[in-house]
Amino acid sequence: MSWLGAACGPCAGVLGGRQLMDAWKLACFFGNVLPPEALEEIGCTSCVVMIVGSMYIIENNPYVSDRFCLRKVLPPWLHYSRALSGAEAINALRPFYFAVHPDFFGQHPREREVNENSLKRLSVYLENLQKPGFKSLKPTQLTFYIREKTAQNSSEGQEPVSTTGFRAVRFTLHSSDLLSTVLYILNSCSLPVEHVQSLNTNVHSQPLKEATGMPDRPIKWHRSYYSFTGFKDPDEDLEHVSRVETTLTSWLGSNGKGAVKKLKNSLPLRKELDRLKNELSELLQLSDIRWQRGWGVAHRCSQLHSLSRLAQQNLEPLQNAKGCTIVFTDRSGMSALGHVMLGTMDVHHHWTRLFESLPNYFDLQRRMSALEDQISHLLGGIQVVYIEELQPALTLDEYYSLLDTFYNQLQRSRAPPRPQSLSGLQMILSSDRYAPSLHELGHFNIPALSDPASLQSFMRTKAQQARENMRRREKLKVIENELIQASTRKFSLEKLYKEPSISSRQMVDCCKRLLEQSLPYLHGMHLCVSHFYSVMQDGDLCIPWNWKKGEAMK
Repeated sequence: MSWLGAACGPCAGVLGGRQLMDAWKLACFFGNVLPPEALEEIGCTSCVVMIVGSMYIIENNPYVSDRFCLRKVLPPWLHYSRALSGAEAINALRPFYFAVHPDFFGQHPREREVNENSLKRLSVYLENLQKPGFKSLKPTQLTFYIREKTAQNSSEGQEPVSTTGFRAVRFTLHSSDLLSTVLYILNSCSLPVEHVQSLNTNVHSQPLKEATGMPDRPIKWHRSYYSFTGFKDPDEDLEHVSRVETTLTSWLGSNGKGAVKKLKNSLPLRKELDRLKNELSELLQLSDIRWQRGWGVAHRCSQLHSLSRLAQQNLEPLQNAKGCTIVFTDRSGMSALGHVMLGTMDVHHHWTRLFESLPNYFDLQRRMSALEDQISHLLGGIQVVYIEELQPALTLDEYYSLLDTFYNQLQRSRAPPRPQSLSGLQMILSSDRYAPSLHELGHFNIPALSDPASLQSFMRTKAQQARENMRRREKLKVIENELIQASTRKFSLEKLYKEPSISSRQMVDCCKRLLEQSLPYLHGMHLCVSHFYSVMQDGDLCIPWNWKKGEAMK
């Protein structure tokens, strides 16, 4: 328990410089626009602010003028309110996560890639907000694509809806208060905020925008305020970021020590994660255990502990997963690739039912393979594949339904089969209504409702180009693996990997330029090639594949 207090009224004696500053801060707070961190510096014997856990209780001193009393100055809803917890913040952001979830952008790799990267940076920002004693954060600019059912008028910070049904939203986070950040994100994306009020039943029923001190227009504080209080000017930080282009060496020089500290702190949990993974893989005779999202090590350990407890309580149903790959993801079921998906929000009862129903899924999987073979026969021997990195995260049921729709389309056309004319080539199915296309990796992108006659003509015309693309892809993959190994050895990296959205061509370009550098900061680190700079919560370093050269900043 800690107390914040200082004199700011007549009974405190003669007002000095400190007291005048306190009074000035309270006057500023009267408009409910003072940055939250200023409250930590406010001292006032007219009110005593007692911090108990995450509860803020404001007591009044009857001997001091009401003019500087926090009970009179602050809005009523703040007299007795509790801070937003991390779990409540995630719950409050559910509409936002649903609007930007990468799974809904499977056929739009650019938008999916942008949302994946921005979500990771947002996760780091929210995590830092919840750390005790963490007072200042660097402004973080984020961009998200939001699904839209109908066109809407664009507002500030937003672009009009595109032809693909998405709009881009850009905003900059610089608040050190979790609740304000959550509301700012929702308001920036034009999403409802009323449900946030239910998270704190003691909040006054005034509109949330007003309650969180979010004015109709942005507030520009004079530089003298920041000079006088010692707080950081967010606009100045933003100007500095835009003025100075980040280079790889400068960024590593600034963030290397922090990453090393995080990595060292995560080592015990990493060892625990490996132990749990090996024990469960051996006990259940699994092929592998994976995670669909970039969760931290602590989160992954928690999920494995939960699965381990279920195995101890009821092992028999789990033995149905023998030889399978288990993937911790957002929902339970079986994936189009035949992996057992365990929803992280589901309880043991749901997991048990899934394991019990695996024999039925295996039967559906056999029928799916037969359906793929029938489609292949009708289209001249082309192989129907599911590429996880390039397609939406479909369940086995969803993917089977997609295959069945396409097969029925082919059957109705009665087009004569072309035996083995497309043998050795690959195609992926999509639910989009766009025209068929040839991917640079060599596979065909085929909408399930394509006209069979024109489709076969298109694939025969592009067959030679597809074979050439596939040969280039195989050669590029070999070069990529060689460069990854060479880079790992040169910099003594513990691990070098890339995000799924990074192509082999981008990874090759990145590694080639890395090998030309001398980067002692990377020794023993986990390095991820991505689209942005970031230090992840467990110490992994993320760098953009197209990083800029330059000397470290002094």
